[in-house]
Amino acid sequence: MTARGHIAWVLACVLCGGCVLHAQQSPATTQSTAGQKPDDAPPAKKKASRRDRKHALDLYLEAGRLFESEKFAEAQQKYEQAAALDPGNTDYAAAVEVAKSHRVTQLVQQAAKDRLRGDSTAAVTALRQARAVDPQSALVAQHMYELSRDTAPEEQGIYSEAGRGLGPAPELEPTERVKSFHIHADAGQVIQQVYRAFGIEPTLDSSVNRRQVRFDIDYANYVNAMHALDMVTDTFSVALDPHRALVARDSPTNRREFERLEMETVYLPGLSAQELQDVGNLARTVFGVPHIALSQTTSTMTLRATRDTEDAFNKTLRTLLDGKSQVMLNVRVIQLAHSQGMNTGITPPQQLTAFNVYSEEQQILKANQSLVDEIISSGLASPNDPLAILGILIASGQVSSSLFQNGFVLFGGGLTLSGLSPGPAKLNLALNSSKSRQLDDIQLRLGDDEDGTFRSGFRYPIETSSYSSLSNNGINIPGLTLPGTSSSLSSLLSSLTSAAQSIPQIQYQDLGLTLKARPRVMRSGNVALTLDYKLTALAGSSINGMPVLNNRAYSGVVQVKDGAAVVLASELSEQESRAISGVPGLSEIPGMNDVTNKTNQKDYATLIIVITPHVIRGLQSAGHTPMMRVDRAGN
Repeated sequence: MTARGHIAWVLACVLCGGCVLHAQQSPATTQSTAGQKPDDAPPAKKKASRRDRKHALDLYLEAGRLFESEKFAEAQQKYEQAAALDPGNTDYAAAVEVAKSHRVTQLVQQAAKDRLRGDSTAAVTALRQARAVDPQSALVAQHMYELSRDTAPEEQGIYSEAGRGLGPAPELEPTERVKSFHIHADAGQVIQQVYRAFGIEPTLDSSVNRRQVRFDIDYANYVNAMHALDMVTDTFSVALDPHRALVARDSPTNRREFERLEMETVYLPGLSAQELQDVGNLARTVFGVPHIALSQTTSTMTLRATRDTEDAFNKTLRTLLDGKSQVMLNVRVIQLAHSQGMNTGITPPQQLTAFNVYSEEQQILKANQSLVDEIISSGLASPNDPLAILGILIASGQVSSSLFQNGFVLFGGGLTLSGLSPGPAKLNLALNSSKSRQLDDIQLRLGDDEDGTFRSGFRYPIETSSYSSLSNNGINIPGLTLPGTSSSLSSLLSSLTSAAQSIPQIQYQDLGLTLKARPRVMRSGNVALTLDYKLTALAGSSINGMPVLNNRAYSGVVQVKDGAAVVLASELSEQESRAISGVPGLSEIPGMNDVTNKTNQKDYATLIIVITPHVIRGLQSAGHTPMMRVDRAGN
């Protein structure tokens, strides 16, 4: 936005009678200057000088550039300076309010971002700055209220929830001192001395057996001392308040009468009806919960039991419902293919051509008689000098022969002059080599003791069987088998009625790589992997039209540490060939094999699978879980 466009936009805001103009005209927001009261009439504005108006315009334009750069604080300062230099220009005052509004909005947005990041301190600082810019902003007040509601929870809700529920059962508050006891007396006296030693006043029920007992224990805290006292005196205790307890004989009747049962509703979403029933049977048979109510519609279980029993049941249930461990398998499939071809050595002449010089000479002259006449007529050679004529013909390039390309050796004389022309010889120095690598990276996230399958390849249709109709009934086509058959279509009818209808049965076979893995997290933190690897490909041949398949399979179990890798390697194909070209007998001599022509061809492909397990959710640490003691009625 240019400065001219910004000025026009500010003027439009002023003329539209928006919030800025109303804020300036509102008596509540009118501020006094130089000790003037709000009720007094505003003083006459001082007329600015030409120099001040020019300076104010420069400040206004500079503030417009800052406004475009979203530097609203600096822009507001420049607008205020321009308004102070030229008070008669209402555009400057309106621009101050616009910059102030954008600055407040910017600070509120920054506070919202800090609030989402969880930085309450930065959010409060930004909102305080916004309130200092515009103390009357309703937007700032709303965000301050929301921030205070997040940082300080409403106490009214907490107290209202507590008022609607029942208070917890009282618990004893014994002293933490360690005591030693050596008492031989009545059971009631022993109980009173031990309880009072820990600051608890016992009240004995009439069911307590007053037989003589001996209680000897050294350096015991309250928990151990009470556990030993209950076994010696065959009693149990119920807290009346933090410093008083009721002691009665340990019997199923007394426990049902005196023990406080706490009610708890356990929510079990996602469980089937049978699983919900199994959880209820677990609480009833293992933990001895006397009162259980199951609701399949709401997937809840309401139970009434003692606090210790409920705590033990909740710990066990939390472990059972926490789910399985999870393992991330990083599978990297690497296929290496290498092809190398090498051709080295000398290829000697494979054949020799023997010829008569006089016959070859006469044959060339007769074949080029017109050229011979031109040579003789021009005086380049005598008619009695056939060798000179032959040399001119060869030098002119008009005559060619395979005997002249490879050279020849002469022997004999006169009419028996003959020659030997060997075939071409080659020096071979060729090397062709290529390597390729194909990489596939897959991640499989599996639960503990769950199967995962990875396939790479394609599905190939194979005809397993075919069905043919053996009936003589042909196809019913109107105009052929129905009335209206003509003699011109009789041949077509016979072909249709004689043809047997064959319906093939197709089965799709997976070709390529199939990898199945089942991870199992051990107590030690290691991962046991059950691997099943299968590689299927077409063999290139068929039996009775059915293709033959090549299979390679591996199955095994391996245990590795978390983050360690398991490598499976397989040779897909390997071919090597060697060919020697040379003179028979000579090329078979040891040491001469490397001199004569030799061709080596190597092709092989290797498949490497690297499997790396990572335990991303482990629920069971090394060792055994701690034992929990559950006191059941009648024990």
